[in-house]
Amino acid sequence: MARYIGPKTKIARKFREAIYGPDKGLEKRNYPPGQHGPNKRRAKQSEYSIQLTEKQKAKYTYGILERQFSNLYKKSLSPSRCYRGNPFSSL
Repeated sequence: MARYIGPKTKIARKFREAIYGPDKGLEKRNYPPGQHGPNKRRAKQSEYSIQLTEKQKAKYTYGILERQFSNLYKKSLSPSRCYRGNPFSSL
C-alpha cells in the first residue's frame, strides 16, 4: 500500500490541526506551509472546499489512497450494509 511518508508537520499545518498526534511544529508556526503561508489572508471557504478538506483529512488520518477511500465509501452504501441505519456505522 502506498502511503504518505513526507513531513507530517507540513500536513498538520496545511489543515491547522494535529493530524498525526501532538506536534510542536504546529504550535510554533500556526500558519499554512509554503512561501506565502504567514502572509496569505484566507477567504471564506466554499461548501465544496470544506467537504474536500475533510475528505483529505480522513485520507491522511487513515493512510489510504483515493481509490481505497472510494471503495470503502461504495461498500458502506451497499444495500446489504445499510439496513441498520447509518451506513458508516457498519465499517
